[in-house]
Amino acid sequence: MLITAPCVVTLTWRLEDTQGNLIDELAEPLEFFYGGEDLLEKVEDPALDEQDTGFHAVLHLEPEHAFGDYDPALVFFESNADLPEGMEVGMQFDGPPPGAKTPGMPASAIYTVTEVYPEHVVLDGNHPLAGIALRLDLTVRDVREASEEEIEAGSVGSSAFTVLNTAPPDTPLH
Repeated sequence: MLITAPCVVTLTWRLEDTQGNLIDELAEPLEFFYGGEDLLEKVEDPALDEQDTGFHAVLHLEPEHAFGDYDPALVFFESNADLPEGMEVGMQFDGPPPGAKTPGMPASAIYTVTEVYPEHVVLDGNHPLAGIALRLDLTVRDVREASEEEIEAGSVGSSAFTVLNTAPPDTPLH
């Protein structure tokens, strides 16, 4: 079966930065909905479009085609006195944490605690891979028709790229 929207593709991959440093390796095959939100646009089209099981490609993804440019405006400091107790590096919040007072921080961002000091913490709303050009070495292991439920949802569930969006820095992703 050729890869055409909507369908489900099973992939393995190795994700590196442009210096060859390993970021993630998906050694066990994982399913993704093709034609929805599970995969990055540049991975779907033109790389996978109309390919079949066994297809292999090495893709170079600039930040704007992957997880965006790094935005320093999404980094802010908050007083420990205003935040919940026990703040630790790697903690994440869907939107600014409770008690945050910095105005204008987008509620839609996932904020990661990147540093903890005696008086304040540093929060970063950038994706951990923002601003990084990536090299994705992928192989199509299987292609199948999408179920009605998958088509309706536009997903097979939690995609690895969604996982990448919420993983704390320096955390193995698979």
